[in-house]
Amino acid sequence: MMYDTPIMTETTKNLALKQRLLTECIKIQNAQIQNAKSAMDEAQESANEHQGAIEDKFESFREACQIQRDMFAKQLDESISTMAILKRINATKENKNIMLGSVIITNLQKFFISVSIGEITVEGEKFFAISAMSPLFKAMVDKTEGEEFSFRDKTYRIESIF
Repeated sequence: MMYDTPIMTETTKNLALKQRLLTECIKIQNAQIQNAKSAMDEAQESANEHQGAIEDKFESFREACQIQRDMFAKQLDESISTMAILKRINATKENKNIMLGSVIITNLQKFFISVSIGEITVEGEKFFAISAMSPLFKAMVDKTEGEEFSFRDKTYRIESIF
């Protein structure tokens, strides 16, 4: 016989949703890491292929490939750093305060405080994955359930934090 209370069921449901949000963010971030790695490798291969032959003609091409490779290397570093932030999120803990890992349900939108990925869909619902460094996060950070905050001429009422 189960002795679940409605609160436990709601908490379990919220934590399961939070875990799915985190999993989706990690999946998106892994794809960004792989894309940056592939693009970086392709740029390096292009630079290496054109060595030799007519040196002067291809020197500027090789330099352009190196610049591209360096740009993709920077994107890769940023993606890896972003992944490290995601790995710090504890999706098995219900938050009562707005902080890294919180899910915030407002009258206008739903947010997952994680990294700046933008809109993600989980279970047919749209959430916005935003960074704890974003101006939107800063507008809501000290608020609690039932309170309001304004951002870009919109007033949000916080309905739930977990």
